[in-house]
Amino acid sequence: MCWAGEEVAKHIVPLSTEQIQPAGVDLRVDEVYVFESAGELTQKGRSLPRLRRLEGDRWHLPPGAFLIRYAEEVKIPQNAIGIVLPRSSLLRCGATILTAVWDPGYVGRGVGLLVVFNPHGIILERGARVAQMIFVSAKARRTYSGAYQFEGLTTRRQFQGDQEARHELCSRT
Repeated sequence: MCWAGEEVAKHIVPLSTEQIQPAGVDLRVDEVYVFESAGELTQKGRSLPRLRRLEGDRWHLPPGAFLIRYAEEVKIPQNAIGIVLPRSSLLRCGATILTAVWDPGYVGRGVGLLVVFNPHGIILERGARVAQMIFVSAKARRTYSGAYQFEGLTTRRQFQGDQEARHELCSRT
């Protein structure tokens, strides 16, 4: 079962009321990266490609693949998985976002693969809502403890947020 947006919002910070949707929460782009080398996946492990962070707050991205980091910190509850889908406005601009499943227990500011198909490119501004996070109920026997746990956070701290403020924000929608 898909969770209501107000329930998803209790696990994501920072957040504004306009980001809370009926069945999820909109995620905003914070950083854009260009791939500068090949990645490698083998039976023995992985070697991730070198990335270069684009400067500025507004980017004109040509056709191609880019890694984006979301602005929001997400904590996936133990009884759910997270799925990120592109917003329809992004699709109408000729781009999409691809992601993997976000496992129960994951905490961090995740990334997505932005693919620009529009031959004229796309103009993207920091803080623009580009994707929607939904939670689907799951019966996990364990939680995520992989290499990307706490990614994008300034410290390896547990998810922090003012639960009273979160409850008040969710009850206003």
